[in-house]
Amino acid sequence: MPDDADALAAFGFELGLLKRIRRSGWWHAGVRDPESVAEHTMRVAQLAALIAAEEEADPVRASFLGLWHDSQETRTGDLPHTATVYVGKPAPRRITADQTEQLPERSRDLIREAVDEYESRQSLEALCAKDADKLEMLLQAVEYRDTGVHRVDGWIASARQDLKTETGRRIAEAAIGISPLSWRDR
Repeated sequence: MPDDADALAAFGFELGLLKRIRRSGWWHAGVRDPESVAEHTMRVAQLAALIAAEEEADPVRASFLGLWHDSQETRTGDLPHTATVYVGKPAPRRITADQTEQLPERSRDLIREAVDEYESRQSLEALCAKDADKLEMLLQAVEYRDTGVHRVDGWIASARQDLKTETGRRIAEAAIGISPLSWRDR
């Protein structure tokens, strides 16, 4: 049992890196201090639950998939899409397998199954989680644009084009037409 606890604690420390790893693609747009992977992941998990609820999928499962979707970035950092041309696209399942190798079986299987489901995009919950990832990027781009960052149109267009759920598409259309502070006026 102590070895299991040590492995879980060590993995907890590794996951803490996500609080310090910045979403590096935003530097290309001129954002000086972009959000961390952990900040991105939190809103992805929340949006995944909302999209899933509207799509009549399991919001808890969709949120859980969103929670693990970028956990591999503790090992790779956040690579902007321009980097993958030179270094290749990281293999999330392989990275997750390495990350979780020392974990107790139940925890290891839980995480590996979540990453596999997310990457496979075969379940409605996985589609909702992936839409949440794209939608979070779109919301962040709109927020950055609202603070004076002008080179975000590519992020917005890319996110809109990749959305699969009707709910995700509806939210995206609404988000590009309202102020990030519109919630204050309700």
